[in-house]
Amino acid sequence: MNAIETVRAGKFEIPILYLDNHLLGVVKPCNMPVQADSSGDLDLLTALKDYIRKKFDKPGAVYLGLVHRLDRPVGGAMIFARTSKAAERLSREFSAHSMEKRYLAVVKGVLSAPMTLTDYLVKDAKTGMVRVCGADTLGAKEARLRTTPVASQNGTTLVEVALMTGRAHQIRVQHMNAGFPLWGDNRYGGGRPGEQIALWAYRLTVTHPTLKTPVTLIAPPPDSGAWTAYRGVLEDMI
Repeated sequence: MNAIETVRAGKFEIPILYLDNHLLGVVKPCNMPVQADSSGDLDLLTALKDYIRKKFDKPGAVYLGLVHRLDRPVGGAMIFARTSKAAERLSREFSAHSMEKRYLAVVKGVLSAPMTLTDYLVKDAKTGMVRVCGADTLGAKEARLRTTPVASQNGTTLVEVALMTGRAHQIRVQHMNAGFPLWGDNRYGGGRPGEQIALWAYRLTVTHPTLKTPVTLIAPPPDSGAWTAYRGVLEDMI
């Protein structure tokens, strides 16, 4: 999917995939926070509000609704709401998991058949770490996903992941627990310093809040890190 334009924000470049009066679809860069946090680093939401303000010469504060998130190290397709009504409708869609959301990942190990993973996860409020736990653990939430192998080489597997729930760090923790940690995951997968986690939100389809037609964003992963070994496969796939 070709970008309409590319916005420069600090050290990041943000491709714009879709824009109308109700929605803004972009490619989130790796290692850029989605919203302001304790790091004080420029975040995607702030950068996009500035982009809208300048593009449409809007005085004062700009509204932009955040309806879903990606972990800071993870990049890929994201949709934002430009009106409160659009935000309300998209939030309901994400809560109900009625949209289509697909990820690509490179995992360590050779996965030969699709897997449906069901676990209970709990998040440590102090450290932010998520772990697999028993169903009766205080704060436990069920997490479900399906991971399908696309290609394997050099002891790794390119997989497509479909989420049935939307838990924090779900893809990373569940794959690690299943014996297939994500390549470059410094937090859960034993990644080495300097490696970029190989997890990417490559396809997102939502229902337009007023037109009621599907809006699909497609963003191929960068041609770097673990992705380079699968360059040909990805070109055929996306």
